[in-house]
Formats: sequence, C-alpha cells, structure tokens
Amino acid sequence: MITRRLVLAGAAALAFASSASAEDWKAKYPELTFAVVPAENASGVTERWAPFVSYLSKELGVKVTLRIANDYAAVIEGQRAGNIHIASYGSASFARARLTGVKSDAFANDINADGSTGYYSVFFVKASSAYKSVDQLKGKNLGLVDPNSTSGNNVPRFELDKMGIPDADGYFGKVVFTGSHENAMLALSQGTVDVAANQWTSDDDSTLAQMLTKGMLKNADGSKMKKDDFRIIHKSAPIINGPYAYNSDLPEDAKAAIAKAFFDAPAKDKAAFDRLSDGQKKGFHPATTKDWDGTIELIKFVDALRKKKAS
Repeated sequence: MITRRLVLAGAAALAFASSASAEDWKAKYPELTFAVVPAENASGVTERWAPFVSYLSKELGVKVTLRIANDYAAVIEGQRAGNIHIASYGSASFARARLTGVKSDAFANDINADGSTGYYSVFFVKASSAYKSVDQLKGKNLGLVDPNSTSGNNVPRFELDKMGIPDADGYFGKVVFTGSHENAMLALSQGTVDVAANQWTSDDDSTLAQMLTKGMLKNADGSKMKKDDFRIIHKSAPIINGPYAYNSDLPEDAKAAIAKAFFDAPAKDKAAFDRLSDGQKKGFHPATTKDWDGTIELIKFVDALRKKKAS
C-alpha cells in the first residue's frame, strides 16, 4: 500500500537526485566561458555585457567569464575546441559553424521591441551625397563588416547578386572589411567608404542609433552627426535574429539551466537585461538549431559565388 511516508520519501529521493545531478555538472564545469563578437569598441562591449554575465553567474551558481572575441571566426573555432561554452552568434556565423561541424546548439534569440525576431541588412550612404541607389555607386568604395557577418557581408552580397552584381569586388572601386559594425559606420562618416553595409531593425534599434546616442559620429567641424545625416538606399528581406548557442556536449542539466537563466532575465534582472540593448529588446525567444537552416542555404549560395569568381 502506498503511504504518505512512501510518497514523501520518493519525493525526497527525486529532489536529492536532481540536486546531485546539478552539482555533478557544476563540479565538471566550475567556470563557463561566454563569447560575444564586438559590434562596438571593446570597452563598450564590456559595459554592455558585464551586468548580464554577473547575473548568469549568480543564477547558474558557477563563474561565467565574458570573452570578447576578435571576430566571428574566433567564436566558431573556440566552440569547436570546446573552450567556449555559450556564444552570441550572428545568423551567418552560426550557419558557418554548423556547416563546418561545430557542435553548437541554438536555444534562444532576441525579441525586438515590436515583438518581432528579425532585422535587416541595409546599405547606408551619407545624406549629403548624391547617391540614391546602388547602381550609382559603381567604382566607389564599399565598407563591409566581417567575412562571417550576416548583415555586413553575406546578405549584402546576396542582395547585390539579385541586382545583377554577382562580383562586388569587380563592381566597386574597393571593398574593405572594417572589422565591426561600428567601424563600418565610422568609415562612412569619415569618407573612407562611400557606402556601408550594416544591421538595422528600426530607426531606434540599429548600430547607427547606438552610435548616435553615444555621440561617436561627428562632422568635420566636430559637431555630432544626426540620424538625418545618413540615408538607407537599400534594405534586404527580413533576417532571423542571430542565436545564443551552447556547446552540444554540455550536460543536459547545464543546458536547461542556461536556457532558463536567459528566459528569466528580463524579470529577474531587468537592469542587466536592458543594458544589453539600451532597452530595445523585450526578451529572449526560444529557438532551435533548425531555425537557421535557411541561413545555411544562404551561406552555401555566397560560397558558390566566391568559388565561381575564383574559377
């Protein structure tokens, strides 16, 4: 006969087993490394992410260390080697990681202020220029971000191909990788490039908006530039927000704890969460690796363009 004592004993045993399991993964992983690629200067990344990383350490009960990667390739190779346990990816860099055999599983991506989970790749020019469309920029200088950037390289090349420009390097006078989204906008503002590819969700949610808020973009006379000093001449189809992904080899209890900490963040530490995006995001949306299957096809297409040019 099942008695109350047996039920209580069973519940206690389950609780003990669950606690022991949690302690097992924490003993094996007393420190987790969380890697992000800077869309801004390194000090800005630290200021933006440090409160959230502290929150994760508290919630998970293990030390979480922030690693600011030099580029997307560093994140990909870090996860491949198992040195990075959690990563903030762009859509294209995550697709590249999966294509090259990295054991990484997506579990979340950002929810925008309007409830959507996507953004756009755009071509910016200075509003003072005469350029109103890409076909006016032949022979001019194009600023891209990074070879593995979604909005800063892969989608722009896909969009150019749709316009009948399969060879960006042959069409533009010079194509330069600036290294970050911020650097691309700086190059445009300073006249180093005539057009720059970048990410854009809305007028108030983009790299440009963040830089203008921080007063980073200036005219020749030293005055601060404004939103009206820039013009978008082309916008892509929506792109799914890049994922947060953990190493596939982590214990399931660890994965569940990481995902829960992310999803609980807006309520448990609103200040830390809001700091990530200057209050422009609503939370984290549950995601799976398959959500980026379409991006993998995009990467394959861009790779084919590159091989065709090389042949």
